Amino acid sequence: MLNNLKFMTSRRLMALFGAVAFGMVAYTPTGSWAQQSFITIGTGGVMGVYYAAGGAICRLVNKDRSQHGTHCTVESTGGSIFNVNALKAKELDFGIVQSDVGYNAYHGEQQFEQPFSGLRSVFSLHPEPITVVVNPESGAESFEQLKGKRFNVGNPGSGSRASFEQLLAAMDLDLDYFSLASELRPDEHGKALCDGKIDGFVYGVGHPSANIQDPTNTCRAKIIPLQGPAVDALVSDHPYYAQVEIAGGLYPENPDSVPTYGVLATLLTREDVPVSQVYQLVKGVFENFEDFKRLHPALAQLHKEQIVADGLTAPLHPGAERYFKEVGLLD
Repeated sequence: MLNNLKFMTSRRLMALFGAVAFGMVAYTPTGSWAQQSFITIGTGGVMGVYYAAGGAICRLVNKDRSQHGTHCTVESTGGSIFNVNALKAKELDFGIVQSDVGYNAYHGEQQFEQPFSGLRSVFSLHPEPITVVVNPESGAESFEQLKGKRFNVGNPGSGSRASFEQLLAAMDLDLDYFSLASELRPDEHGKALCDGKIDGFVYGVGHPSANIQDPTNTCRAKIIPLQGPAVDALVSDHPYYAQVEIAGGLYPENPDSVPTYGVLATLLTREDVPVSQVYQLVKGVFENFEDFKRLHPALAQLHKEQIVADGLTAPLHPGAERYFKEVGLLD
């Protein structure tokens, strides 16, 4: 973890120097260098929706940076848990985090030993169905048929891995259920599936996703249902979960809707991040909301009223609250 954070620090310094160079050229003489600030959003793998969503947010923030002086950059990271820990260590200013992981972090539950009381919500994003994908040659058409198979459970530190381990616990199972429980990153599991190195993988992601598109195109991979008493109990007991369907026709060879459950992606920050920075980020997104929705298919069905209210598992940051009250989205 320490090495990863040191690596991120060096990358952020490079991004800072690049932004400085850009600012010296692009800012007019009326702009003041002292008024410029830099924010970084932690996301996930470069092929995932988190990275695309983070890039969409930064694009809209940077659109008016000559006016407000805030420059936004995106970091590809290990995912939700990494982003929470990096926020706490002040290596990130914002992070995209699964709603269940954000809940656990704020309350100090499950994978977090101590509450992160300084965690703050900004707004929620797209739903993230827990998606189980199999190679058709595996013969698996249900989760029960994955017993003894080679299965990718996700990389440590990712929200997908955390959610899947919670599901296994609800089923009274552990990783020994599989003959191999690999820990590949999202940008690796599709190729491994089609190369015959694994029989299936689990991934919590907004749809459509390139990580699902690639193996469905390459080796006719199938999405299988994830349902039953354990799923029903998780949804009933945890407010950050909901039963959802992955729409049919999004991917080749997958014409029918598939039932599963999932969480919401949420944008989080810390209480000590300046109000002005959070305000400008929220304003950039909400005043260009239709453009934001068009920047990735997973964002297309978002509604302002929902993302201000749904899936927020930590208190709102004052900067977000200020903007939402100004435009009448909060009382």
